[in-house]
Amino acid sequence: MSGTKQAAGNGVSYSDAGVDIAAGNALVDAIKPLAKSTRRKGADSALGGFGGLFDLKACGFKDPVLVAANDGVGTKLRIAIETGRHHGVGIDLVAMSVNDLVVQGAEPLFFLDYYATGKLDVTAAREVIAGIADGCRQAGCALIGGETAEMPGMYHGGDYDLAGFAVGAAERKNLLPKKDVRPGDVILGLASSGPHSNGYSLVRKLVEMSGLAYSAKAPFDKTKTLAEALLIPTRIYVKPILKAIKATGAVKALAHITGGGFIENIPRVLPKTTVAEIDLDQVPYTSVFEWLQGVGGVAEREMLRTFNCGIGMIVVVAAKDAKKVAASLNKSGEQVVTLGTIRKRKGAEEQVALSGTFSVK
Repeated sequence: MSGTKQAAGNGVSYSDAGVDIAAGNALVDAIKPLAKSTRRKGADSALGGFGGLFDLKACGFKDPVLVAANDGVGTKLRIAIETGRHHGVGIDLVAMSVNDLVVQGAEPLFFLDYYATGKLDVTAAREVIAGIADGCRQAGCALIGGETAEMPGMYHGGDYDLAGFAVGAAERKNLLPKKDVRPGDVILGLASSGPHSNGYSLVRKLVEMSGLAYSAKAPFDKTKTLAEALLIPTRIYVKPILKAIKATGAVKALAHITGGGFIENIPRVLPKTTVAEIDLDQVPYTSVFEWLQGVGGVAEREMLRTFNCGIGMIVVVAAKDAKKVAASLNKSGEQVVTLGTIRKRKGAEEQVALSGTFSVK
């Protein structure tokens, strides 16, 4: 007989397999106050149950439609893991889902996260979840639950991956996009905070080509290290947009500019008979994008289909309403630019027509 038997009462444990139950319990205790800080009407239950509860009636909806979205952070996580800066990617996780909800006119109500790792680092995980709670507060939604999975063999060491799940609601009559988007409407753009959470496989390749360490000063922002500059969280547009929708009643359509940029995201909210004319001269193309483009000689078209290039959200309004919608968004702290107009489509042409070129603002 080969092999060695463990003595009775001293058999192999879950810990021997690489899973630390005590660390998982410690993390749950550490994040309870973070979840509590995100409470809102409809969400009053504490963490620890088998599922999160939400009372939709408490929010005052009359004819609600639920809207759900989920997303991750992508390879931006690699920079966070390699540099030990975890808070911002928690905000990114929330932003990528709640920004998708608000483009349909929905108010984010609650959020759940999934954190998977090879070896649970309670300090790093708590920092990530603190960022998630921060993002939830920015979006006005409650963090009502989540899952932490320690999976040795699936992930290397302290490497981790994130997924987020957001649910919101809108009154049926207020769902976006509206059916009256038409030629002559104006396209407004809201400035992004940087690359947000898209294109980071290319970002990391370009950093490698530059020869710079993440700890070096960012060539495009001497006040930050390269890691700090590239890990700036995704801007959360929820509260300013919901306020503008309520205050003006004039928002016809919204498009969250993520992977695929203008070219792929704007047509998702347009009638097939229309084209969005975008003037690239008006885009607040900031120095981070200029640096990335310059390092690799990246073609403008490739930049446009990979990054937001300075605009994180598109707002479509009637020409007569453009000023009041822009004023509302400006008052809420958004940088608003007029990017172009909607016109009639000719045959099978692309639904985004670009003119001008990028210049650093």
